[in-house]
Amino acid sequence: MCLASIVMSEASGAQIVDFRSSTPEITRSKPPQERLLAGSPEHTARNFFSDATGRFFAGVWESSPGRWRVTYSEIEFCHITQGRVAIEDDQGRRWDFKAGDSFVIASGFSGTWHVTESLRKLYVIYEPAS
Repeated sequence: MCLASIVMSEASGAQIVDFRSSTPEITRSKPPQERLLAGSPEHTARNFFSDATGRFFAGVWESSPGRWRVTYSEIEFCHITQGRVAIEDDQGRRWDFKAGDSFVIASGFSGTWHVTESLRKLYVIYEPAS
Protein backbone atom coordinates (compact mmCIF):
# COMPACT_ATOMS: atom_id res chain seq x y z
CA MET A 1 0.00 0.00 0.00
CA CYS A 2 2.98 2.26 -0.13
CA LEU A 3 1.74 5.38 -1.87
CA ALA A 4 5.28 6.74 -1.92
CA SER A 5 5.99 4.47 -4.88
CA ILE A 6 3.47 6.32 -7.05
CA VAL A 7 5.12 8.52 -9.66
CA MET A 8 3.94 12.05 -8.94
CA SER A 9 4.30 15.37 -10.66
CA GLU A 10 4.80 18.63 -8.80
CA ALA A 11 1.83 20.96 -8.54
CA SER A 12 1.92 23.71 -11.14
CA GLY A 13 3.65 26.24 -8.88
CA ALA A 14 0.41 27.20 -7.12
CA GLN A 15 0.67 28.43 -3.53
CA ILE A 16 -2.70 26.84 -2.70
CA VAL A 17 -3.86 23.51 -4.10
CA ASP A 18 -7.64 23.37 -3.78
CA PHE A 19 -8.77 19.72 -4.02
CA ARG A 20 -12.21 20.91 -5.16
CA SER A 21 -10.91 22.49 -8.36
CA SER A 22 -7.55 20.76 -9.01
CA THR A 23 -7.11 17.85 -11.38
CA PRO A 24 -5.39 14.99 -9.54
CA GLU A 25 -3.02 12.41 -10.92
CA ILE A 26 -4.98 9.14 -10.68
CA THR A 27 -3.37 5.76 -10.07
CA ARG A 28 -5.19 2.43 -9.75
CA SER A 29 -3.56 -0.60 -8.15
CA LYS A 30 -4.00 -3.79 -6.16
CA PRO A 31 -1.83 -5.12 -3.36
CA PRO A 32 0.96 -7.34 -4.70
CA GLN A 33 -0.11 -10.99 -4.64
CA GLU A 34 2.60 -11.89 -2.11
CA ARG A 35 1.13 -9.34 0.36
CA LEU A 36 -2.55 -10.18 -0.19
CA LEU A 37 -4.18 -12.03 2.73
CA ALA A 38 -7.91 -11.88 1.90
CA GLY A 39 -10.30 -10.56 -0.71
CA SER A 40 -9.46 -8.77 -3.93
CA PRO A 41 -9.08 -5.13 -2.91
CA GLU A 42 -8.69 -2.44 -5.56
CA HIS A 43 -7.10 0.91 -4.75
CA THR A 44 -7.46 4.32 -6.35
CA ALA A 45 -5.11 7.15 -5.40
CA ARG A 46 -5.92 10.70 -6.46
CA ASN A 47 -2.76 12.66 -5.80
CA PHE A 48 -3.41 16.40 -5.73
CA PHE A 49 0.03 17.60 -4.65
CA SER A 50 3.68 16.58 -4.73
CA ASP A 51 6.55 18.82 -3.77
CA ALA A 52 9.64 19.30 -5.92
CA THR A 53 11.58 16.66 -3.95
CA GLY A 54 8.91 13.99 -4.51
CA ARG A 55 9.01 13.23 -0.78
CA PHE A 56 5.85 15.07 0.32
CA PHE A 57 2.43 14.58 -1.20
CA ALA A 58 -1.29 14.70 -0.45
CA GLY A 59 -4.52 13.41 -1.90
CA VAL A 60 -7.44 11.02 -1.60
CA TRP A 61 -7.10 7.22 -1.50
CA GLU A 62 -9.87 4.64 -1.82
CA SER A 63 -9.98 0.88 -1.34
CA SER A 64 -12.56 -1.85 -1.71
CA PRO A 65 -12.66 -4.47 1.10
CA GLY A 66 -9.73 -6.83 1.62
CA ARG A 67 -6.72 -7.52 3.82
CA TRP A 68 -3.02 -7.18 3.00
CA ARG A 69 0.41 -6.78 4.60
CA VAL A 70 2.10 -3.38 4.69
CA THR A 71 5.54 -2.02 5.56
CA TYR A 72 5.99 1.76 5.83
CA SER A 73 9.14 3.69 4.95
CA GLU A 74 7.05 6.88 4.84
CA ILE A 75 5.18 8.82 7.55
CA GLU A 76 1.47 9.09 6.73
CA PHE A 77 -1.34 11.18 8.19
CA CYS A 78 -4.78 9.71 7.40
CA HIS A 79 -8.28 11.10 7.86
CA ILE A 80 -11.05 8.57 7.12
CA THR A 81 -13.99 10.14 5.26
CA GLN A 82 -15.88 6.93 4.46
CA GLY A 83 -15.84 3.26 5.50
CA ARG A 84 -13.95 1.23 8.08
CA VAL A 85 -10.47 -0.21 8.46
CA ALA A 86 -8.69 -2.31 11.08
CA ILE A 87 -4.92 -1.90 11.24
CA GLU A 88 -2.85 -4.44 13.13
CA ASP A 89 0.88 -4.33 13.82
CA ASP A 90 3.21 -7.33 13.84
CA GLN A 91 2.88 -7.57 17.64
CA GLY A 92 -0.89 -8.09 17.35
CA ARG A 93 -2.00 -4.63 18.52
CA ARG A 94 -5.12 -3.50 16.65
CA TRP A 95 -6.65 -0.12 15.86
CA ASP A 96 -10.14 0.31 14.36
CA PHE A 97 -10.96 3.47 12.40
CA LYS A 98 -14.15 4.76 10.79
CA ALA A 99 -15.36 7.90 9.04
CA GLY A 100 -14.31 10.97 11.02
CA ASP A 101 -11.22 9.35 12.60
CA SER A 102 -7.65 10.59 12.02
CA PHE A 103 -4.30 8.95 12.75
CA VAL A 104 -0.61 8.91 11.84
CA ILE A 105 1.38 5.84 10.82
CA ALA A 106 5.09 6.22 11.56
CA SER A 107 7.94 5.13 9.35
CA GLY A 108 8.92 1.56 10.21
CA PHE A 109 5.36 0.34 10.85
CA SER A 110 4.80 -3.23 9.69
CA GLY A 111 1.52 -5.10 9.88
CA THR A 112 -1.79 -5.43 8.05
CA TRP A 113 -4.57 -3.25 6.68
CA HIS A 114 -8.02 -4.84 6.75
CA VAL A 115 -10.61 -2.74 4.94
CA THR A 116 -13.97 -4.04 6.16
CA GLU A 117 -16.16 -1.42 4.40
CA SER A 118 -15.17 0.43 1.23
CA LEU A 119 -12.76 3.07 2.46
CA ARG A 120 -11.93 6.64 1.45
CA LYS A 121 -9.26 8.65 3.23
CA LEU A 122 -7.41 11.91 2.87
CA TYR A 123 -3.67 11.31 3.07
CA VAL A 124 -0.59 13.43 3.63
CA ILE A 125 2.66 11.54 3.22
CA TYR A 126 6.26 12.47 3.92
CA GLU A 127 9.01 10.11 2.75
CA PRO A 128 12.17 10.84 4.77
CA ALA A 129 15.48 10.82 2.93
CA SER A 130 17.12 7.41 3.10
